[in-house]
Amino acid sequence: MNITTAVSGTFARIHARGEIDFDTLIPLCAAVAALPPQVTDLQWDLTGTAFMDVAGLHLLFNPAISDPALRVTATGLGRQPMRLLRIAAETNPVVFDLSRLLPDSPPACPAAS
Repeated sequence: MNITTAVSGTFARIHARGEIDFDTLIPLCAAVAALPPQVTDLQWDLTGTAFMDVAGLHLLFNPAISDPALRVTATGLGRQPMRLLRIAAETNPVVFDLSRLLPDSPPACPAAS
């Protein structure tokens, strides 16, 4: 896993290159924890991430990993990570709100009862 962080004022971009799994979750969380306190907008650049397992869901949606006041978005999602996010959103659209993470995506429709 190769992780680079760029900070500009209240905006930070973390570029993760490599697979996101439970082995790489620790350094990714450390990159978030190392952000300066003024950062309120975090963008994950996943251009170099071809594979992501459930650890990626923890990283992108778990408020315990990132400050709930931190606006988190993602860009550069490849086919497999995007498929995982879509499956998660279909399963539980309230927890896995893609309209928050991917601002250009349409809101998920609640599952029919």
